Amino acid sequence: MKQIKLIAFSVLLLVIGNTLEAQNKWSAEFRPGINFPSEDLGESNIETGFGFEVTVGYRFMAHLHAYFGWGYNTFSIEDSDVDFDETGYTFGLQFIHPLGTSETWSYLVRAGAIYNHLELEDGSGDLIDDSGHGIGWQLEAGLDYAIGANWSLRPSIRYRSLSRDLGVAENQTFGVDLNYLSFGFGVSKSF
Repeated sequence: MKQIKLIAFSVLLLVIGNTLEAQNKWSAEFRPGINFPSEDLGESNIETGFGFEVTVGYRFMAHLHAYFGWGYNTFSIEDSDVDFDETGYTFGLQFIHPLGTSETWSYLVRAGAIYNHLELEDGSGDLIDDSGHGIGWQLEAGLDYAIGANWSLRPSIRYRSLSRDLGVAENQTFGVDLNYLSFGFGVSKSF
């Protein structure tokens, strides 16, 4: 089901990209990343995770953009066949400004919210619990390197925070604070 959602969302972005012509006010970005949790899950150690995000942005001022997207991140729990996925939506503002007089290098700063949920899954991929969606936040800083024909490469570092409740047994829940540093490398196309 997750793969179907990803394919549908990717097709939607391609359709939007081919139909909108607005003097480079719109952008689409694909950002895979590797995630380093800053704390453990109770007594369990969370291992390094990975994921990706797809966003669409709209430039409404010279250097200021609004963005909206969807992302998927997965983490394993050390010495266990249990892992958890973080999926949901991201939205906020991004500021992209040239470095000095450079026409190819810019810096970018993002601040926004996430509306995500956590799914705890066993080794065979069966759902143990779903936290339901909730609000979190993220901050990001990076570079934008223009490679021509409205394409850019965007290496960045992001800090993300989400607090949700998960159930491990009947009538037993615990709070999960998923805080992690993410190193990503986005590819962006403006149109």
